[in-house]
Amino acid sequence: MILSTVHAVTRRLLSLPATLLRRDVTKDAELLALRHENAVWRRHVPRLRHPPADRLCFAALSHLIPHRRWPKVFPMTPATLPAWHRKLDAKK
Repeated sequence: MILSTVHAVTRRLLSLPATLLRRDVTKDAELLALRHENAVWRRHVPRLRHPPADRLCFAALSHLIPHRRWPKVFPMTPATLPAWHRKLDAKK
């Protein structure tokens, strides 16, 4: 009885890192799929207009992502995000 309980607890403890790592792999795969989708859209849509709510979301996320990563992450040029910030500040 005790041996089977110890075995069950040990098995669950050892499976925890695998579960956590699987989540990272799943997250990375999802990010790669979204980046590919973004690249496809860039090829097919020459110029996309973003409404103010989308601009706000992209601008907020830009503070969490290093500037060197912006071209691969955001669907606009890196110069666009600071321009949106300047326009928003000018309206205030």
